[in-house]
Amino acid sequence: MDDEFQLLQRNFMDKYYQEFEDTEENKLTYTPIFNEYISLVEKYIEEQLLERIPGFNMAAFTTTLQHHKDEVAGDIFDMLLTFTDFLAFKEMFLDYRAVSPSCLCH
Repeated sequence: MDDEFQLLQRNFMDKYYQEFEDTEENKLTYTPIFNEYISLVEKYIEEQLLERIPGFNMAAFTTTLQHHKDEVAGDIFDMLLTFTDFLAFKEMFLDYRAVSPSCLCH
């Protein structure tokens, strides 16, 4: 993923990482954050792919990705999984919270 995407993702996590706690129970506030993240990332990916692939269709891409997941590099697939898998999304935030220099929660 390019620097622009990494900045987009980092800014989003900076905005919300303090909401996440490493507990079994999930807060109700996680759901709108997850939905906002999905919308933000899907929009970014779709815009980037539309620039490169005329007629690109996100729904078809997602379906194809699921069918060919064994062919996608592990780290890229894990990152893409955070767009649809809530537990992977939450884990991403917990990992970010653990290493974030601005986090005073250590």
